[in-house]
Amino acid sequence: MKNGKTPDPNVVHPIPGYDREIYVKPTVTDPNIIVGDFTYIADSEFECHVTHHYPWLGDRLIIGKFCQIAAGVEFVMNGANHQMNGVTTYPFYTLEGWDMAPPPLSDLPLKGDTVVGNDVWIGQNAVILPGVHIGDGAIIGASAVVGSDVTPYTIAVGNPARPLRKRFDDGLIDLLLRFRWWDKPVDEIDRLIPLLTCGDLEKVRRALAAKVNDDQGGT
Repeated sequence: MKNGKTPDPNVVHPIPGYDREIYVKPTVTDPNIIVGDFTYIADSEFECHVTHHYPWLGDRLIIGKFCQIAAGVEFVMNGANHQMNGVTTYPFYTLEGWDMAPPPLSDLPLKGDTVVGNDVWIGQNAVILPGVHIGDGAIIGASAVVGSDVTPYTIAVGNPARPLRKRFDDGLIDLLLRFRWWDKPVDEIDRLIPLLTCGDLEKVRRALAAKVNDDQGGT
């Protein structure tokens, strides 16, 4: 391990002396925000980036391990959605003095949980809209507005975000999804770094195929 230290997902500041990048998991207080080990954001706090997240709606933000979240990213939750099946979208029930009870949840356009996979890179000032599912290994471009699902290992850009291309061919993507390096023990991930950062994708493909075969008992 580097400098004799073992990576610790429970520290807040993983870069000594620098407070503008934090591991998210140890800072989360909202039970409806679930974040995996070693996911970081380029900021000194995280929950301010999760907006319109009201406990009575019950929607969750679920983010996997080893995600990289740039500055200015916003996760817009279901509380931002207004009732749309009446002739006005004005939320009288949220404002003081108006004689309106909250509408039943069935009258609100709820999109469900927002789910981000593992090893996802979300670029600066991107906006993730309610109910979106982003697959493992995806890349979200800077200032993208993501309103629909993004498949694993896909680059999505623009407003509205659209797939630009897949990062790898289907065979390598399948190996990565089967290998799930982010679920390995820390010491094993540390040994895998030369492979995970190798630009020779054919070498990576062969090594991953062998490892997946070993993990499955040679079947």
